[in-house]
Amino acid sequence: MGHPVRNVHRRTIPASPGAVGAVLDTLASPGDLLWPWEEWPPVRFDRPLQPGAAGGHGPIRYTVELYRPGSELRCTFTGPRGVDGWHRFAVTEGDRPGTSELVHELVVVTSGLARLSWPFAFRALHNALIEDALAKAARHFGSTAPPHRAWTPWVRLLRRLPA
Repeated sequence: MGHPVRNVHRRTIPASPGAVGAVLDTLASPGDLLWPWEEWPPVRFDRPLQPGAAGGHGPIRYTVELYRPGSELRCTFTGPRGVDGWHRFAVTEGDRPGTSELVHELVVVTSGLARLSWPFAFRALHNALIEDALAKAARHFGSTAPPHRAWTPWVRLLRRLPA
């Protein structure tokens, strides 16, 4: 039996949903304004962003299941082994006029070695990476968020290990 995981990150951005959605639409493109490729393995797909596009970042593999330009991207994991589920980015109206909320949600069931690798390695790396992505999107709209939050010593150590 697997172990369920739900992980959600949110960022309020001072821009319209249409403007923030346009940032989402740049994912995996040469002008990617969302993914922090400057510090992390870039997202690459075998074709432009669309349902059926296969790719991932680093050892994480997935296929685009749903793509609603300007509002939502959902991918189903195909690797690593023992990670069954999906992750998505979504853009919604913010609580205040003129703002949007950019959300990343991961819902998986881990099994086998992933029951250990998620809590001891991948969770910390995932959290740092997604916070960096949300900060990058916010900086596009004038936020003074740093390029990344201060990575924990554990994240810094994990990033130094060979892949």
